[in-house]
Amino acid sequence: MNKQSLTFVEGFISFHEHQVWYRIVKPNQEESSKLPLLCLHGGPGIPHDYLEPLEAIAYMGRRVIFYAQLGCGNSDRARNADLYSIDLFKDELVAIRSALNLEQIHLFGQSWGGCLALEHALSQAMGLASLVLANTPASVQQFVNEAYGLMNSLPEDVKEIIHQHETAGTTQDPEYKQAIEVFNHCFLCRLDPWPSCLTSAYSKAGIEFRGAGKIINWNVENRLSEIFVPTLLLSGQYDQVTPACIEQLKQGISDSDWVLFENSSHMPHLEETERFLQVLDEFLNRVEYDRNYPR
Repeated sequence: MNKQSLTFVEGFISFHEHQVWYRIVKPNQEESSKLPLLCLHGGPGIPHDYLEPLEAIAYMGRRVIFYAQLGCGNSDRARNADLYSIDLFKDELVAIRSALNLEQIHLFGQSWGGCLALEHALSQAMGLASLVLANTPASVQQFVNEAYGLMNSLPEDVKEIIHQHETAGTTQDPEYKQAIEVFNHCFLCRLDPWPSCLTSAYSKAGIEFRGAGKIINWNVENRLSEIFVPTLLLSGQYDQVTPACIEQLKQGISDSDWVLFENSSHMPHLEETERFLQVLDEFLNRVEYDRNYPR
């Protein structure tokens, strides 16, 4: 299947008096019986651009849907920052599904997007065929603690710069940002240089190492047993969301499989793209076969 065999549809839906942008990638063929894949980007606030390789799933006969969560990418920015909350993004996901008639889906979330996907599943949302959680923790505080632990492997001068600026609250200082780049190239994306889709996404959002903000206390570890849909866990050996974080999900979700990408950090869909897409496609097809979805 070549590039010309895909159709791209973009538009906006109205949500809380704002406009939320979406993008649908679909194969140019007769209507496929495969269920669509709805993709949730990370951050909060890092636009979908860096998930671009997932568009290739459409070459396998399946629609792939992206959207920019309110406050980033091509979607509106709220005038009042107090509007942003986990509940807002949960409602936004429901609105997207309703507006685009996504009654039955596979739900993919990367990093924070996986946290949002977990919230959606825990709301007992209808029509979820499966859950794919890529580089996702069950507790933001655990993730932060683990990520700070990884900092011990950095050179002493880099650690000291990060500590000094975070203590002083001067995290906009170029020296701090340069030190954080060292961390990011070890535990966020190990490719050098970074792919253009990743640099594009990060150029549109300001992220610091603390970065948890309003979601610092988010924790669903004690509710994972409430998830009964088939779940695929994906992570990297050098991931800032460490294997200890993923182990919580594996132990808590009864019907879950975990694939660890040995040569990746937080972006295996970029670092080991071919294998990532193969693992994802095989899982989606297997779920539909096992559950006897229409084919």
